[in-house]
Amino acid sequence: MQFSGKSVAFHTLGCKLNFSETSTIARLFYEKGFEKRDFSQPADVYVINTCSVTENADKECKSIVKNALSHNPDAFVAVIGCYAQLKPHEISNIEGVDVVLGATEKFKLLSYINLSQKQTHTQVHNCEINDADFFVDAYSVGDRTRSFLKVQDGCDYTCTFCTIPLARGKSRSDTIENVVTNANKIAQSGVKEIVLTGVNIGDFGYGKYLDAEKKKKKTYTFLDLINELDKVEEIERFRISSIEPNLLKDEIIEFVAKSKKFVPHFHIPLQSGNNELLGLMKRRYQRELYTERVKKIKSLLPNCCIGVDVIVGFPGETEQHFLETYQFLNELDISYLHVFTYSERVNTPAAEFKGTVNIAERKKRNKMLRVLSAKKLRAFYELHKGKNEVVIFEHENKNGFMYGFTSNYIKVKAPFNENLCNLTTNVKLNDFDEEGIMLVEII
Repeated sequence: MQFSGKSVAFHTLGCKLNFSETSTIARLFYEKGFEKRDFSQPADVYVINTCSVTENADKECKSIVKNALSHNPDAFVAVIGCYAQLKPHEISNIEGVDVVLGATEKFKLLSYINLSQKQTHTQVHNCEINDADFFVDAYSVGDRTRSFLKVQDGCDYTCTFCTIPLARGKSRSDTIENVVTNANKIAQSGVKEIVLTGVNIGDFGYGKYLDAEKKKKKTYTFLDLINELDKVEEIERFRISSIEPNLLKDEIIEFVAKSKKFVPHFHIPLQSGNNELLGLMKRRYQRELYTERVKKIKSLLPNCCIGVDVIVGFPGETEQHFLETYQFLNELDISYLHVFTYSERVNTPAAEFKGTVNIAERKKRNKMLRVLSAKKLRAFYELHKGKNEVVIFEHENKNGFMYGFTSNYIKVKAPFNENLCNLTTNVKLNDFDEEGIMLVEII
């Protein structure tokens, strides 16, 4: 069925993986004749791709639906993704939602579209999560100079605070051959940088095929994958998104250090600097291993940018536990933090743990780490003042300036020059603006 003359708008919450999947679903719409609209404009269809990590997800979802219907009260509204898998019936009670699609059905969204009239009852289609045992590839193009390429989905870990395995199912991966094929397709669109995304990309290698006993077989590794991607000629940069410290093997770090395409930037979840809490979280490492990873990276890639995820206010986190985490991070040679305030999630073990930290204390600890993060980032940028770097500038003109990132993830700005957009450009890093972004001089 074609939908010529009809329009669609998308709103994506959450991670880079969600953005890659939204972009792929959007292309299916465009192929059927839909015109792309901004979410702030009237459209015939609004698609909201949700996140299970987002705090106050129900309230946020209601607000986004209300916003969409303010532009067109008769629009078809679809809510898909992780939160739709976890809480489909809560979403179905939101006025104006026509269809809710979970983990496996979201890629079939077009088959549920009905533009003849608003639905009187919301359709809900979400699977048993164990049925989400196949891999659907995805990548983003057209949104920015970087592309998010999905290589892995789901997670076999049982971290006590996390709902992602409930929302996305077991760990499974694309094939190396198909990832390389998609990387080449992305290159043909003119994109120069690819960010590899997934739920637990270091676990890459579990294909969609199971043996007769339904046991997964790992036939290749993440190191195998990046070795092959390094050969893709038209892509100038590959960036690895978040990777677990226990899966960031020395061989991967050594490979990145030698590669001309994989950039010196790692994002490594820590969650806590206290081993007791790491045990309660069921993380698969202790702080000593994390320290080893950072030292290994910095010994081979002294200019490498290292980002860290950390959770504050986890049940049982005493003031002493928090200060231990703070001191650990303060002494560690890292570049920035992503700080998450713990919030209880239904059907997770941690929600039943004792030692609840009050909300005010959680917020206080979050603020302390965000201040530390700003100091760390400023110090990292200071080390690079006066140095020459290579930047890929984005297309957008923001008040006469263009923005981009160095290979080691320093955000920079320069007077807008359309001729430099999406090109690797040699620059000199000068000073900071009032927002802490580095001003550069084109060389």
